[in-house]
Amino acid sequence: MISDEPPTETGPARIRRRRWLVPALLLIVWLAVGGFGGPFAGKLSEVAENDNAAFLPASAEATAVTELQKRFAESQTVPAVVVLERPSGITAADQRFLATATQRAGEVPGVRGPLPPPITAPDGQAAQLVVPITADGNPGDVAQEVRDALPAPPEGLTVLVTGPAGQLADLVQAFSGIDGLLLLVAAAVVVLILIMVYRSPVLPLVVLLSAVFALGLASLVVYLLADGEMLALNGQSQGILFILVFGAATDYALLLVSRFREDLRDTPGSWTAMRTALRATVEPITASAGTVILGVLCLLFSDLNSNRGLGPVAAIGIAAALLASLTFLPAALVLLGRAAFWPLRPALGSPHKEEGGLWARVAGWVNAAPRAIWIGATVVLLAGVAFVPQLRASGTDQSDVFLTEVDSVTGEQVLARHFPAGAGSPAVIIAEAGKSAEVAAAAEVRGVSQVTPLTGQEGRPKVVDGKVQLNAILTAPAGSESAIDTVRRIRDAVHAVPGAEAKVGGRTAIQLDTQETSKRDRAVIMPIVLVVIFAVLALLLRALLAPLLLIATVVLSFGATMGVSALVFNHVLDFPGADPGVPLFGFVFLVALGIDYNIFLMTRVREETVHAGTRTGTLRGLTVTGGVITSAGVVLAATFAALAVLPILFLAQIAFIVAFGVLLDTLLVRSLLVPALTIDIGSRVWWPSRLASGGAAPGQRDDLGS
Repeated sequence: MISDEPPTETGPARIRRRRWLVPALLLIVWLAVGGFGGPFAGKLSEVAENDNAAFLPASAEATAVTELQKRFAESQTVPAVVVLERPSGITAADQRFLATATQRAGEVPGVRGPLPPPITAPDGQAAQLVVPITADGNPGDVAQEVRDALPAPPEGLTVLVTGPAGQLADLVQAFSGIDGLLLLVAAAVVVLILIMVYRSPVLPLVVLLSAVFALGLASLVVYLLADGEMLALNGQSQGILFILVFGAATDYALLLVSRFREDLRDTPGSWTAMRTALRATVEPITASAGTVILGVLCLLFSDLNSNRGLGPVAAIGIAAALLASLTFLPAALVLLGRAAFWPLRPALGSPHKEEGGLWARVAGWVNAAPRAIWIGATVVLLAGVAFVPQLRASGTDQSDVFLTEVDSVTGEQVLARHFPAGAGSPAVIIAEAGKSAEVAAAAEVRGVSQVTPLTGQEGRPKVVDGKVQLNAILTAPAGSESAIDTVRRIRDAVHAVPGAEAKVGGRTAIQLDTQETSKRDRAVIMPIVLVVIFAVLALLLRALLAPLLLIATVVLSFGATMGVSALVFNHVLDFPGADPGVPLFGFVFLVALGIDYNIFLMTRVREETVHAGTRTGTLRGLTVTGGVITSAGVVLAATFAALAVLPILFLAQIAFIVAFGVLLDTLLVRSLLVPALTIDIGSRVWWPSRLASGGAAPGQRDDLGS
């Protein structure tokens, strides 16, 4: 079925042609975009950077040290560490294996030889081989090739590849499911929920195509910008991009489809029904997308490279979802007409089911006791907020990044049992050459086993531009809380050496600076997000009080979500803590996405208020949008929950926070708290617009003085 436009409404032949030609051309354009851009979703991993540089704080001390270190080496390397362990003691056969392993590792392309001799642990139960990998290529891939090149070990000998390059290899492996398993799970969830909502086999496929085409367009743009080094992309940003596009495209589709189905019951033709539906939904959909885009772009104010990169990546994804939802989807629905809803086609003149059922009963409850409902909802949310202090977001050990057992983490544990724990990743100190002895002495604080200078070929300390590099071996594993405390002590000590201009970097220092920068980012970015969203809401609702109330409810919902998350992370999932960036990411996504549902609701409430007054407009707005907004919230929560299939602690926590928070916003805040508050405040909620004085149609002002 191409169209259900009746002959009496088509008009002249030119109009008939336009009514099918324009949608057909849009479909052809999107088919071309999908065919060309789709493959780039699988290519994003090629331009994603998951090494430490992708997460460095731009202005931190550790970043400055990283740049200074480049002067001391002819070529930059990232170490992989091959570690062997036999509790009964390393045997002669193990030593022969180690000799063969050294030879094979040195032959792997990307490994800078000759390799230093292996080191046997003082207890004789372990040995390690440091494999320097050139930083110009992809150290993670080379580390994996080193793993593959190692011979089969003798029975009873444990062999693991760890170190920074080994961890990169495990990160690459963890993110390898982004363009496969993650997309499959997200798509399956979307289709399943849409089938349950519309009980149609056709419509879910159309909506899914809209999301797939949007992802193809977003992937193409992100790939070109990342390949041209105009934005930073990492595995975390890539995973969030996929989920955001699927979730947002489906949300916007649900709003448009719901209004289109509603108008098909009042309009004979699909073209006219779509025109009416677009006029009613383009503003809230565009405002919703604009809110999220502006919200995530606030991450550009972050001092962390990974956060700044996510801002434009997520914004591109939302923009692509918006474009597909307002062009491809309307075109496909116009051509399909009522057939899109087969077998439950909305017949002309059929009753509006949205006006009855569950949401009519919910509206009745809100109308009967608005003050009791909003007070009760607020108390429930405050109960969740009370547990926020239990959220442990000061950072975690490097070994806690993964949710599954990986070689790099197990290898670090083996090293810690038999060698100075921080030997593979020392703290790096850059200081003036004339003060090297004083700095070295000052750096021997508690938690440091030894401090040695980087030497040149002649065996003397290497001096570059009047500076020397000192390596401080830590007694605690790199990235652990104990190691971070030691780095703090080293910095305090060496900074106090007059004239040394000493700076401390290295793997643990990077983690410390990342934690400190994340705290700074929260203090800067959260207020900016609130101001931006307030401005969007004020323009959309043409009021000031309503936007303030909506933002207050979403912030309260965010606080409750973080409190519940703390309980779940600590006592149910037994997580070791959380990255300092988790609260910021949760805030940006929950406030930006949570305000979406309030936008969908309140734009319809305002539309109805103009004709019927605030009380009646609120109740009707809640009734007719209840089903579609709830469906949208469930879809978005389910798609974000799909992030948990990637075995990364950060993504698992973001998945729970956003999924739970979106459901809380959808089912409690938007369904009960906001409508009840709006009714209790009355027309004053629209202050200072004319609606604040009861701007309903004459004779229908049902809430003046309420």
